[in-house]
Amino acid sequence: MKDFVFYNPTQIVFGEGKTSEIGKYLQGKKCLFLYGSGSIKRNGIYDRVVESLKKHDVKFVEKSGVKPNPVLSFVYEAIDTARKEQVDCILAVGGGSVIDTAKAVAAGFYYNGDVWDFFVDKAKITKALPIYVVLTLSATASEMNSGAVITNESTKQKFNIQAVSLFPKVSILDPTNTYTVPQNQVANGSVDAIVHLLEGYFTKSYPNTPIQDGFVETLVRTIIATTKKILENPKDYDARANFMWSATLALNGLTTAGIGNYEFPNHMMGHSLSALYDIAHGASLSIVFPAWLKYNESNISKRLASFGKAVFGKTNSKDTITAFEEYFHEIGAPIRLKEVNIDKADIDKIAENAVSLATKWGLKTYTKEVIAKILELAA
Repeated sequence: MKDFVFYNPTQIVFGEGKTSEIGKYLQGKKCLFLYGSGSIKRNGIYDRVVESLKKHDVKFVEKSGVKPNPVLSFVYEAIDTARKEQVDCILAVGGGSVIDTAKAVAAGFYYNGDVWDFFVDKAKITKALPIYVVLTLSATASEMNSGAVITNESTKQKFNIQAVSLFPKVSILDPTNTYTVPQNQVANGSVDAIVHLLEGYFTKSYPNTPIQDGFVETLVRTIIATTKKILENPKDYDARANFMWSATLALNGLTTAGIGNYEFPNHMMGHSLSALYDIAHGASLSIVFPAWLKYNESNISKRLASFGKAVFGKTNSKDTITAFEEYFHEIGAPIRLKEVNIDKADIDKIAENAVSLATKWGLKTYTKEVIAKILELAA
């Protein structure tokens, strides 16, 4: 195992009914209450949150309308609102899109320049508003990590930020909040969590990591099994609970601690698909990931076979890749560009867009030509 430093200060409050306790954990006097399209008002989560805030004398100002692929223009609006209302914390009630937006707003609140400077590495985040979370959709693990991703609509770039100050202070994980999540979002969340786990698993630089390997394999098996149960019975509490915690653990730093250097090439390409075509993040990954495995099969064949045996009961690399495609197809996730109405003729444009993020992330081997070859395997 390689040397590492693990740090994660987020307090997790997990369990049924915990949403009603959010007010007692907030350390601010007035919060910016961020959420999405309004589904939390239809399923009762909004009322429980508001009741808890009022009970604990926490004032709040609402800002709704976060998109599934969160955008920079909304971040600008929310920063203006936060400053005007003189809030001292942010409460994100939603999934990764809402939490990522909260992080961008928290970072931009104290900054005199353009918050996009942080995303293009023109400035470093040194201070941010405290962030609190009530999770309503399991997928990104943003509830327990320090990263965020936002799309700049004008430049068509989906870039990320990361800073210690962006770790949420407290995240409420109440599995019952996910009972009404639509099936397509369950599928997308499943894919996202799995690929979070497998980016490091298949690209790590250090070979001898049995703890991390076993952890990843167990989490992927759990995600696959619980996803199927959830799609059959959306109110299976144990399935929701195990899925929720698995998705959080998939990107909170534990599975990559000690594996050495690793890369996130699938997210790099997936972000371009979302930036250009506004398709769901999970859908972009279910398309890209099998293609990436095919392109790299000769280099990771033993690793693929080992994973396939542990998770799918397969004995070789090709059958493992097929098993991934079959699972994605089974849960309703796309595996080809044409399934989301992206023409093969657009591959060059997508590759051109992806190169900018590959450069930002230091993925030197992912030239425009290499990215195009991978995407052709997903056509």
